[in-house]
Amino acid sequence: MNNRTVKSFNEPGNVAVFTTRYVIRQGHPILNIFHHEDDGAWVFVGDDVCHDDSDYLLLALEEIIEHDPSVLDVADLPLGWCAIRDKPGRPWLIQKM
Repeated sequence: MNNRTVKSFNEPGNVAVFTTRYVIRQGHPILNIFHHEDDGAWVFVGDDVCHDDSDYLLLALEEIIEHDPSVLDVADLPLGWCAIRDKPGRPWLIQKM
């Protein structure tokens, strides 16, 4: 991964981000991205319901970018905002959480 790509998020490529086993292990699309205001955490999830903490995974930001490069479209998402879409290839709707 090149530095320009990672810098577009203004975060180091090895920063930990949250996702789910549905996205990574079952191939479900990323449809919701949250950039938490309180701690700056990034969360990349689909529309699956997570039943407990074991459904969540920690990955490096660069791994999420490699998994779905379309997340780069919202790399400048401000703290306290989220990006949603109804299916892959659709534009992201940006809104305050």
